[in-house]
Amino acid sequence: MSLISQNAVSRNRLKTKTEDGEGPLVVEENKDVEDGKESDLETSRAKKRKREKEKRSEMEQVKEMKKLENILFGSLYAPVEFGKEDEEKVQPEAETGSAAYFVDPSANSMLSVNEEDAQFSGESDDEEEAWQKKPVWVDEEEEQTNVNIAKVNRLRKLRKEEDESLISGAEYVSRLRAQHVKLNPGTEWAQLDSRSRDNDPYDESSDEETQAVVARGYEDTEAVDDILRTDEDLVVKSSAKLSPGLLEYSRLIDANAEESSNGPINSVQFHRNAQLLLVAGLDRRLRFFQIDGKRNTKIQSIFLEDCPVRKASFLPDGSQAIIAGRRKFFYSLDLVKAKADKIGPLVGREEKSLEFFEVSPDSSVIAFVGNEGYILLVSSKTKELIGTLKMNGTVRSLAFADDGKQLLSSGGDGQVYHWDLRTRTCIHRAVDEGCINGTALCTSPDGTFFAAGSDSGIVNVYSRQEFLGGKRKPIKTIENLTTKVDFMKFNNDAQILAICSTMKKNSLKLIHIPSYNVFSNWPPPNRNLQYPRCLDFSPGGGFMAVGNAAGKVFLYKLNHYHHA
Repeated sequence: MSLISQNAVSRNRLKTKTEDGEGPLVVEENKDVEDGKESDLETSRAKKRKREKEKRSEMEQVKEMKKLENILFGSLYAPVEFGKEDEEKVQPEAETGSAAYFVDPSANSMLSVNEEDAQFSGESDDEEEAWQKKPVWVDEEEEQTNVNIAKVNRLRKLRKEEDESLISGAEYVSRLRAQHVKLNPGTEWAQLDSRSRDNDPYDESSDEETQAVVARGYEDTEAVDDILRTDEDLVVKSSAKLSPGLLEYSRLIDANAEESSNGPINSVQFHRNAQLLLVAGLDRRLRFFQIDGKRNTKIQSIFLEDCPVRKASFLPDGSQAIIAGRRKFFYSLDLVKAKADKIGPLVGREEKSLEFFEVSPDSSVIAFVGNEGYILLVSSKTKELIGTLKMNGTVRSLAFADDGKQLLSSGGDGQVYHWDLRTRTCIHRAVDEGCINGTALCTSPDGTFFAAGSDSGIVNVYSRQEFLGGKRKPIKTIENLTTKVDFMKFNNDAQILAICSTMKKNSLKLIHIPSYNVFSNWPPPNRNLQYPRCLDFSPGGGFMAVGNAAGKVFLYKLNHYHHA
């Protein structure tokens, strides 16, 4: 009994305990499960927020890159409009709070190649919208700033009404730009022509990619391509003819400003590269200057101890320079080695002076003025005497023509001789009209004209073809010099003839050849040339160097010519 009763009581107690004790255990377990689910949900939400944040950051980076591309490349194809806010098109965000996508403001105009090919046929309506692009950056302070344009005198011109005073910063910028455009109108070729865009027949491989528009009258694409393939001057005058009357020139720093000569300048000559200038005179020094019109740097100076220089000249091929004085010999200077070789006396000749000479255009022959009417022909390679020519009178001046195949000479008998150097015979001889003693000769670079000067100051300009044909009358007789003509020189295109006399101050005249009139504004009215002794034009005609007896070399820029 007792055992059964005890078991019964214990079973009941167990049941009671189970009924009373299991309930709380189950509730606690459910609580732990619910807490675990809540923590997992918070973790997933945090991860989701992190992913959304990363996605948003990545999209902002992409958007920033697009904006940067628009800043770098967008303004090249459309004018920037100042004073307006950027109007960005933003798509509505999803319910989650993140943007599904965004629209680039420059998307309409910045198409890829494939998209452009696909939409080429239907892009005519969208072209105008693409051209009206928004500014890439706007200063927000412009709208907040007010400018009083009535207070400052120089800003009153910006007023549209008489009583207007305060305007916004954006309006102020806009009016300043309008005033700038008014004062500095653009050229036609630089304008973006909308009609050319509407009727542009070019395909996608043409200038549409760069938005380049051809100005009216230049629609030939091949011509445009040719222009873009070269670095030559694009703006040139429509006519290459030099106008008579007034010569447009500018005074530059002296060619020998870094080192002036201690004696009279007897020779100035430009090298064929138009940058090197040779200056020589009685101080027995050869000076070489690099001519740029700004500094004119001295490159080198060579001293010839036993030869006061009467004349120095480059060979046309630019390899050597010939230097002569009142001596039996002359010097040959190798420009590469900077070495001067003494040549002479010439075999079989007794000349005491070789100071007057000319070099043939083909650099093959050097012709020296000899005694008793002789002309000495010396090879420029061997520096040996290869032949002589004989005039009836004394020889005073020489000039080559026909690329060195012919030689002109004049002298004491007042006649002009034409020599054929291939046969070394005189092919023509005629009297220079009004001349008693010929003192100077020069021919134009193409050999069409030649000028003959005399000791009376008269200069006759002839057509060489007509003179050889028997016509003795000069085209023009120039009487602007009153003393002996010592030097004459045609420029590169034979539109200017310089004539010079060393016996009188400022006696240097420039003749306009097509009209044969003297330029009225030369010599410079406010500049004293002293006693001019020599002159040379640069190969392109842009520079003119004048040497005088005071040891200075004046340098001038002739504005008509675009190349030195």
